[in-house]
Amino acid sequence: MRSLITGVGGFAGSHLADHLLAQPDNQADDTPRVWGCDRTDQRPPYLAAAVRLVALDLRNPAATLDLLAAAQPDRIYHLAGQAHVGDSWNDPWDTLEANLRSQLNLLEALVRLGQHPRVLVIGSADEYGVVGPGDLPLTEASPLRPDSPYAVSKVGQDLLGLQYHLSHHLPVVRVRPFNHIGPRQSRRFVAANFAAQIAEIEAGRQPPVIHVGNLAARRDFTDVRDMVRGYRLLLERGAPGEVYNLGSGRSVAIADLLRTLLSFAAVPIRIEHDTGRLRPSDLPDLVCDARKAQAQTGWQPVVPLETTLRDLLDYERSCVAAQVAARDH
Repeated sequence: MRSLITGVGGFAGSHLADHLLAQPDNQADDTPRVWGCDRTDQRPPYLAAAVRLVALDLRNPAATLDLLAAAQPDRIYHLAGQAHVGDSWNDPWDTLEANLRSQLNLLEALVRLGQHPRVLVIGSADEYGVVGPGDLPLTEASPLRPDSPYAVSKVGQDLLGLQYHLSHHLPVVRVRPFNHIGPRQSRRFVAANFAAQIAEIEAGRQPPVIHVGNLAARRDFTDVRDMVRGYRLLLERGAPGEVYNLGSGRSVAIADLLRTLLSFAAVPIRIEHDTGRLRPSDLPDLVCDARKAQAQTGWQPVVPLETTLRDLLDYERSCVAAQVAARDH
């Protein structure tokens, strides 16, 4: 079984590669069983050496066609794209182009080549957009009311995947993951940002002050390693054309996330609010109803939140230590 992960050098992509490589290998030949593409040929240090890495921009249709012709995947996990909500406010078209054009090229290439691998299209809980307490928990039947350019791009990817299933009979499964966190996440996201600031403070590279935005918001957090396991199970067992939520089923306040991380800190740290970290749109609460995915696949999250946060902080400490060692070398 040969898998292709787009955006393999990213947060979820690299963890998914680890997970797939850990599965039993029934492949008869010696060709790589996990292929990945990314916009750079600089292999991240955490990306497994067994991954066949191809550098390309999926917005280039010819390069995308060449990749699929070479890889001939049985499974495609489409994770590539612009994933930061804040960036979508700054440059809406860049996000729309990156997310929609890349997926369009991928699906069009499959049609042109006559390939029919199972394809997982990654949407987002942001597709549900403006929700109130009476809307929770969110099911797959909840209305889509996107309230950011990023959310609009994910709705587009979601429906584009459905359209290619209906029009071209591609076996596309769609997933709407809620917040996932863990080691390797960009520091632009809240949990990783907090952990990075703590690691910098512990190393004496930042004053003992952590800068925060809205701590009252509540989100449904899942460990990234649980999330990518859900991706594999959905692509294997999910029904083509269907859409599935993935999340823990409970929400946690950002303040509690920070409090837990600070409890692991080796030095006292005080908190300061930074209005520059507030988003134009920030919902008070999000809770996932993942019963459809659970019934279809048996998936359940198993990594405790405290373990996720401790692993995240330890990862950021290792990154800071490596930076210090490189500077002093």
